[in-house]
Amino acid sequence: MHADELRSVQAPLKERYLIAPEAALITLRARGRIGEGVSCNIETGKALVIAGLHPATGGSGQAACSGDMLLEALVACAGVTLNAVATSLGIGLRDASLQAEGDLDFRGTLGVSKEVPVGFQNIRLQFTLDTDASDEQLATLLRLTERYCVVYQTLAHPPALSVERKSATG
Repeated sequence: MHADELRSVQAPLKERYLIAPEAALITLRARGRIGEGVSCNIETGKALVIAGLHPATGGSGQAACSGDMLLEALVACAGVTLNAVATSLGIGLRDASLQAEGDLDFRGTLGVSKEVPVGFQNIRLQFTLDTDASDEQLATLLRLTERYCVVYQTLAHPPALSVERKSATG
């Protein structure tokens, strides 16, 4: 896709959202159901993913780990955003690869130590780019990718989060 094509696809959406801001507010959903053993079946809309315990918490390693899925979502979102921003700016990328790494101390999630937080303590996102773009162009590309990547921004600035219980009987 070229910059003009991307702009032509996005222009009517941007115009609509300027005129009717409420049209830009979309609720995304993820659904799952507990599965066999200690697992959860996630409906992705594209394929069924079975999530389970990480081997460091007693899992077999056969099921997807939700921590890995979080990092994969970050890589996916950052990759799509990088590509869209590069296209918009007219920056040619011969190739680009992304890697996300996150540090977890499983003593927290296993309740071994109350002093150890549950969750990632550090996440690093790395871009390897094959391009002729200048250092200034690359700085702009990465700054805008960071700015417009939904998953990155959600992790960097956590939203209000709530949990509620519903009865299966209604």
